[in-house]
Amino acid sequence: MGKVRVGIIGAGSWAASNHIPVLQDRDDVELVVACRQGDEELALLKEQFGFEHVTENYQDALGHELDAVVVASPSGFHFEHAKAALESGANVLCEKPFTIDPGHAWELDGLAKSLNRELILSFGWNYRPLVISAKNLMEEHGVGKIQHVMVAMGSGTRELLKATGDYEGAAADFMPDWDTWTDPRLSGGGYAPAQLSHAMGLALWLTNDRASQVFAFMNNEDARVDLHDAISIRYDSGATGTLSGASTPSAANAVEEEGAPWSRHQLQVRIYGDEGQMIADLERDFLWIYREDGLDEKVNLPDLAGLYLCDGPPSTLIDLTVGNGTPNRSPADLGARTVEVISAAYESVSSGLPVDAH
Repeated sequence: MGKVRVGIIGAGSWAASNHIPVLQDRDDVELVVACRQGDEELALLKEQFGFEHVTENYQDALGHELDAVVVASPSGFHFEHAKAALESGANVLCEKPFTIDPGHAWELDGLAKSLNRELILSFGWNYRPLVISAKNLMEEHGVGKIQHVMVAMGSGTRELLKATGDYEGAAADFMPDWDTWTDPRLSGGGYAPAQLSHAMGLALWLTNDRASQVFAFMNNEDARVDLHDAISIRYDSGATGTLSGASTPSAANAVEEEGAPWSRHQLQVRIYGDEGQMIADLERDFLWIYREDGLDEKVNLPDLAGLYLCDGPPSTLIDLTVGNGTPNRSPADLGARTVEVISAAYESVSSGLPVDAH
């Protein structure tokens, strides 16, 4: 095929700082149309990135015979926009959180499969060397029957979630709209969908499990949405787990590295089984697997192996569209399983009770 014709629905700050530059750097991509609100911002997108068309109407955007679409609109619109993009005949990359309603997420998963379309979630860590190595270790060796999963995360989003500032990596010319992150009708909540969806997208990818029951506490302080989350999980496999998240000031991350685009997120995933355990510390590029049969390996990783970068998902969207067989490390069913956890956590906070996740 010729160049992949790409459209962006929701060409906001993150799309402008990450997805569009990644696509622009490829020789096999044609940036056809960008869709967002604001005449000035649309004109700037056309000027900076060379889009042939710009529009405020996503249906108009989908009328340009697109091969691939990036859906980076506010979370409350993901279902509508991704559904329309799939039905138009395009392969789709959808930003996280996949949807707000788990039912919508599973519907999109089923729709993509029925239409034989590719649907990829924007879980950038799943494409990083540390997580690829961890996935390979789990598939080759594993830890036996998984019994407990600990996930702990902290990241510099406090100013964003309190609507007092932005986030590291925001495009200077396309500042984020605070309502996108702090109006639950658009965002689905606060730290849980904004950040813990990343952590669960990683952990569930490694374990291939699914949450069955969730209980949660959340702390909003003086914000419209949750800043800190403490979530307990029972999985379909019978394993237990914890999911902990804290929004920090943007400059409070522990590890700074020369040449990195931003500070490290504080993120650890620990998986315990009846035959061994695995620890993945993405802040410190540390991956260790230990098994009682004698395997004891601290993996030698390249520099910045656990740094969050998100070139993998948009690159995979194009690779799959041209048919080169690149693995989808963040498929739609993974996104749906992640949405189940986040949705059930908010329901638990509201009711004060454990909630069935599916």
